[in-house]
Amino acid sequence: MSLSIDQQARAALAYINQLLCMTPEGAELYKDLDFVRRLNANFMTVYAIFAELYGYRNDCLENLVELVKLVGESWKQRPADLKALDKKRESDPEWYLSNQMLGGVCYVDRYAGNLEGIRARIPYFKELGLTYLHLMPLFLAPEPLSDGGYAVSSYRHVRPELGDMKQLKALAMELRKNGISLVIDFVFNHTSDEHEWAKKALAGDSEHEAYYWIFQNRNIPDAFEKTTREIFPDDHPGSFIQLPDGRWVWSSFYHFQWDLNYSNPSVFRAMASELLYLANVGVDFFRMDAVAFIWKQMNTDCENLPEAHKILRAYNCICRIAAPSVLFKSEAIVHPNMSLATRDVSLLSQALERRHNIARGCAWVNYVRSHDDIGWTFSDEDALELGKNGFHHRRFLNAFFVNRHPGSFARGVPFQDNPRTGDCRISGTTASLAGLESGQRGALERVLLAYSIAMSTGGIPLIYLGDEVGQLNDYSYSSDPTKMDDSRWVNRPPCPEDRYAERHDHLTIPGQLYAGFQQLIKLRKSTEELAGGRAVGFFTANPHVLGYQRPGPSSAVLCLANFDDDPQWVGQDRFMGLPAEAQDLISGHLLNLRDGGIQLRSHQYVWLRYQIG
Repeated sequence: MSLSIDQQARAALAYINQLLCMTPEGAELYKDLDFVRRLNANFMTVYAIFAELYGYRNDCLENLVELVKLVGESWKQRPADLKALDKKRESDPEWYLSNQMLGGVCYVDRYAGNLEGIRARIPYFKELGLTYLHLMPLFLAPEPLSDGGYAVSSYRHVRPELGDMKQLKALAMELRKNGISLVIDFVFNHTSDEHEWAKKALAGDSEHEAYYWIFQNRNIPDAFEKTTREIFPDDHPGSFIQLPDGRWVWSSFYHFQWDLNYSNPSVFRAMASELLYLANVGVDFFRMDAVAFIWKQMNTDCENLPEAHKILRAYNCICRIAAPSVLFKSEAIVHPNMSLATRDVSLLSQALERRHNIARGCAWVNYVRSHDDIGWTFSDEDALELGKNGFHHRRFLNAFFVNRHPGSFARGVPFQDNPRTGDCRISGTTASLAGLESGQRGALERVLLAYSIAMSTGGIPLIYLGDEVGQLNDYSYSSDPTKMDDSRWVNRPPCPEDRYAERHDHLTIPGQLYAGFQQLIKLRKSTEELAGGRAVGFFTANPHVLGYQRPGPSSAVLCLANFDDDPQWVGQDRFMGLPAEAQDLISGHLLNLRDGGIQLRSHQYVWLRYQIG
């Protein structure tokens, strides 16, 4: 009779416990009852995933033993202040769902020069209201080609011009003292070709060759490429690149980024070690980069496979054992930009209804734009439900946002424009995409409208720092030989010191925008209904007006947003199931919902609070 997975997991854990307790270090570790409790609570999941992914291998149990050793050693080395934070957050497991949460994102060098410069800006971060600071990749990377830091050569060394690990640890501690969580990217799909593992693989070391997808000839790469897509066609065709010795290595993105082979459990353990090391430096959140690509399987597109989610779950369990206050994050662009172009909210409304009905204890991180390009990720099936041809709609959006469509206010730049497939993404700052650069009417209102959605739909809103003062595109990248082929640098400009200097002057554009951001932030933090991640759809019967509700214990907030360039009306029949009166939190006015409906000005948004029951 075969054992169930649960029985197998219990037997494996008993074996591992016995093995580790035979050593003085292990016996000491097992005296920590909190560690033992968390190990017992999470081992079942780790075992089940390992059994499914690696159970066919003779060394599966051996790898599990080594993994538990690694987790135990990491917990022993975890600083006392972080262990205290672990305990505090374990007692309040949904702390990150608070409406007090507000995130900011920046490149260290572009925004502040180095880590000490970031530390010096903490007073401004507190003024803005940040509780979460995401620093773009800052680890050692090849120069000059590093994909903005996403080609990591060492996860344990900061780029020298930015500082060192000691300074990063001190920054994390200083941010915590000021109520701000540190967030960094964990780039775990690939390493740079200058990483120690890659160098050993290139030299023919068999152990490290198995860390990557390396093949002697084109037979297997050709078979994979029948179903995979080209991610960066401007850099190289297909998914593989040829090495100087004639071998082929999987490289989904740029040629200097080699994909790791997660079908090898040694890779899982090696990256777990890097993850836990950074957790002990003081990182609070990890943005798990390129999750969709981490599992490869023949005859699939090798994207978003179920095994990728399982690996993520296993890493999460490891953190629950050895660094329980640490969280992973996923992100969602809620596509307000799309509706600004079309003046139609149907796809945005559909996405909010479907994507924001997530499990309790989960939350999206929502941003209007990021360091990266913007891709139109709605599915063709979703578009077809609304009578739209997905391919043609993407073509329109691409043309609109790069000013190739009549009447466009946007000044975006195409990224990875592929004439053969029609695929294209868009680069640009929020202000330039919203019409501020072109000087067209309604630009400020569009920026604030877009951010009002991110601030109120649920989850953690994220500001790309500089957006709050209307930072424009930076075209200087086009004259830099190391950046000129990557248009994403147009939306990674240096800190706009001149605009920040004007942020308190309401007669200036930066001052007007900053005041609008401050109002949104203060309202979000004072509106308890905006906590959590649940958003309920609200049909406005007007294709230009987005509606959704944020329910609270005794009251709810109905958010309405007009994406059109003209005033729009929401009829009184839409409000028949609601109380007669509601207060607009934005203006402070009390509105009678039975008095003919509500008229919204061009790009106006309202947050209407009404009592439940």
